[in-house]
Order: sequence, then structure tokens, then C-alpha cells
Amino acid sequence: MPHPLKNVSGPQVQRFRMQQNLSQEAFAAACQRFGWDISRGTLSKIEAGLRCVSDAEVVLLAKILGCSPTDLLPKDVRACLVVACSKQSR
Repeated sequence: MPHPLKNVSGPQVQRFRMQQNLSQEAFAAACQRFGWDISRGTLSKIEAGLRCVSDAEVVLLAKILGCSPTDLLPKDVRACLVVACSKQSR
């Protein structure tokens, strides 16, 4: 039986990292320069969805990758957020 995903942002983190031609080692080093003590192995677990990612970590990942935190969410989750936010503003 496969392990359930512990985060939904991992595949998007990997996609943005690869678009920038960064190895996991290089990206982990970039995270460390921002003060986050993360190893390549931990990053690998995040990208595979095997490690939980806090909201603060998502914000930091987005900052380092040069994108919005919502860009790190799957499209279906982003669509749900848009619908939920539009209902709250009514």
C-alpha cells in the first residue's frame, strides 16, 4: 500500500527547482543561506510528499524559488482557494 502524501506542494517545489536547473543539493544550500537548515535528503522527502511542510516553510520555499506560495499548490487546490475566498468576500 503506498504512503499517503503528507504535503501537496512537493511536486511543484520540484518543478520550480528543476526549471531553474538546480540540483537538490544546490537548492538545499540556497535554503541554508536563508537560514533554513535543510539537507538534500529532507528536500527529497518534501518533493516526494513524504514530509510535512509548514506554512512558514512554504512561504520560504516560494521566496527562494521566486514564486508565490500559491504557485506551490496544485491547480485543483488553488481553484478551491479562489472559490472559498470569493465566497468569503460576499
